[in-house]
Amino acid sequence: MGTSIVLTSGKGGTGKTACCAAISTFLASLGRSVVCVDCDAAMRDLDLALGLPDSALWDFLDVTEGRVPLEDALTAHPSLENLWFLAAPTRLVAGETEIGDFLRLIGRLKEQFDFVLLDSPAGIGQGFQMAASAADIAVIVATGDITSLRDGQRAAQELRALGVPELRLLVNRVRPRTFRRMRRDIDQIIDTVGARLIGVVSEDAGISQALNREEPLITCGARDAWGQLYRIARRLNGEKVRLGRIR
Repeated sequence: MGTSIVLTSGKGGTGKTACCAAISTFLASLGRSVVCVDCDAAMRDLDLALGLPDSALWDFLDVTEGRVPLEDALTAHPSLENLWFLAAPTRLVAGETEIGDFLRLIGRLKEQFDFVLLDSPAGIGQGFQMAASAADIAVIVATGDITSLRDGQRAAQELRALGVPELRLLVNRVRPRTFRRMRRDIDQIIDTVGARLIGVVSEDAGISQALNREEPLITCGARDAWGQLYRIARRLNGEKVRLGRIR
């Protein structure tokens, strides 16, 4: 049985989707079978971050409502072995998707894949609750600004209320000079959000460059973020890996 991991955030703009895509590709590069499920019906950008623009013909709602078999809805990555993608619907109306149907879908995916990564919408609405309900592990992606930390704290509270067994924190877009000027360090962020640290990722122009080229980060040269996200994937894979320095 595989492990389901939701990548979420209390607010938009934290780089959650880019982190979800990068971690997925690195896990696949470690030889693990991985499927990425886009749960963000409003934005639906995970395909771009994976280098799969407009490649999916079907979405998870087509599967849960019985229009297509699961195997037909999954998109295999053309250049990255062990990696698949399941798209979000163009919109998700309240009450349209039963949580039970979605949980059964994720259960089926966990039987087929080592890791199921769920890209949750930002905030704590219906899509967040649906994705979180199916997760064994939640990774909260936050930056150092005060609004992100407050919203990340709220997301952590909601995740606990939904019964997610394990909460981890990914601090993204770190610029050391900014942190020093704000007199806020990683320990304070951990205490504010209330989740164990899984990793710290530097602000890196290579990430946005990869997104703009519609290529997965693993194939590009994002110097700092590449190695940091790779170490996070290894930790999620059960390895003991040092945090590393932020330059």
